[in-house]
This record gives sequence, C-alpha cells and structure tokens, in this order.
Amino acid sequence: MSRLDPLRERQEFIEAMEARREQSQGELAQPVQGINRAGAERPQQPSSARELPRPDIPLEDSRGIKNQRDQGHLLRDSEIRTLADIGKFRVVSMADLAHLAYNGRSEQAKQELQNLVRQGLVRKGTFAGPEQTPRELLTLTKRGFRVLRASCMVPKNQEIYYGFVKPREANHDANLYKLYNKELLRVVNLGGRNPRVILDVELKRKINQDLAKLGRDARPEIARHHGLRMVHDRIPVPDVRIEYERTNGEMARLDLELVTEHYRGRTLADKVKAGFALYTPRGEADRLRRVLDGHELTAEIFSL
Repeated sequence: MSRLDPLRERQEFIEAMEARREQSQGELAQPVQGINRAGAERPQQPSSARELPRPDIPLEDSRGIKNQRDQGHLLRDSEIRTLADIGKFRVVSMADLAHLAYNGRSEQAKQELQNLVRQGLVRKGTFAGPEQTPRELLTLTKRGFRVLRASCMVPKNQEIYYGFVKPREANHDANLYKLYNKELLRVVNLGGRNPRVILDVELKRKINQDLAKLGRDARPEIARHHGLRMVHDRIPVPDVRIEYERTNGEMARLDLELVTEHYRGRTLADKVKAGFALYTPRGEADRLRRVLDGHELTAEIFSL
C-alpha cells in the first residue's frame, strides 16, 4: 500500500466533503472518496527525522557523544531526549522521568534536570499529588521549546508544548507519560517503529477545524477520517493516541484514556463505546467496573 502525505490527505478529505455538500440535499449520500472507514489505519508519509529512542528501547550511553551547542546551550543528546519527553506531553513527573527515561539512574537524572532548569529550558513546579502529597512536575519553557524544535531531533509532525497551562489538570496530564510508556512496550514488542504522541488537544483542534469548515452534519465522516467513532452525536477524543509504523510500513494507532474517580457513568460509558483502552491510576478499577455494570457494559480496565 502506498504511503500518503497526511496534509494532502486531509486537504483531499475537505475537498471531497465540500463537493458532497454542494450536491442537492435530496440526493442520497454516497461514500466519499479518500475517507477511511471506522478503525481503518491510514498509511502516512514517514518523517525524515527519526523518532527518539524510548526508555523501553535500550539507549546508547550519551556520555560518549559529543556535546551539542545550540543557540548558546551546551546539551548532551540525553538531555535533548529529556526535553523531547517533556515537550511531547507538556507536563511530566520528575520521578517518572528519572525512572523511565533514565532507567532508574536518579543521580544522572537529577544532574541533567538541574542543568536544564539552570539554563532556563525547563521549569519545575510543585503540585499536590494523590492524598495531597507534594509532587514535582516539569514542563518546557518557551526557550526550551525553541531549542528542542531547532535541534531537529523531533520529527516535524510531532507536536510539542510548553508551560503549565492548566495547573488543576497538571497531575492528570503528567500521568499520561507513564501511561504512554506502558503501552509503548507492547508496540515495540510487536515490531512497531517511529511512534508519535498525539494528545487530546491536537485531535480536538483538528476536529474543530474540520467542523468549522464542513459543518456539524459532516460529523460522522469527520470522526471516521480521524479514526474515531460517533457516540450520542458527539466525537469522544482519547487522552493520548500512539501512532506508529508497522513492520510492513502501514500505520497503526492505539487510543488511550486515563479514567479517574471523577468520571461519571455516562462519561465512562461513552469512552468504552468509543473503543478506547482504559487505565486507572489508583485502584479505581473495581468501582469503575460497577459503574459500567449499571450501563450494561463491560470493559477491561488496566491499572497504571
């Protein structure tokens, strides 16, 4: 199967939808060319930049790699990888980063993070975690964002973020890094390559752009185009999506949702109907299953 350019594919989708909308309203709807059916895995143009190795994949020791000077900043490759991990998720727990990105080498993690904070590339904040225990979280600064993008070590189609934009959601968002790494191990074991992180904010932005251009009547086609399902006239969006390349060159995806004690019955039921893989951070699985029982639904809920 030939690979397609994602930007061209999206433009063809919009053009096809606009042509369809111009047809007479009384005409029976026909399948729109270029739109994949629900659950289809769309081939995409691979980025010329290689995805950085993940903590699940053995990393080379960056100590032997020549330091890289970028915009006046002296950085190791391991420090740029750290910037990339933080930027792709916006908010990352310092403890999770030390455990996952540095394979438990806490002293190296501490030294490199101190260097990144000292150079004004990373900002550290303390937030109330589970049971109000202090939790140190990290985010890129605007300067860190610019240095990371200029490093060319993150593919151009990978969104990166900076700043504590929603402090009240910081703990939830920080847990997505741990969730991603847990599922990524399965992707790697299946031979998956070049994973890309897609947060809900990126998916929502693209869906809203299509809705603004094509109208609400096009929601079913828009949902299918983005590999999502309609549920009660809405398009549920996962917390994080992993897109990756299979060994045969085709693209696949995993949609992940981190459900918490704040999820109500209908919200949780909609996530199940949308087909997302569900995770819970703190022993909520049994209670959430009882909630689903009330909606006559069953789903596997994994512990983070």
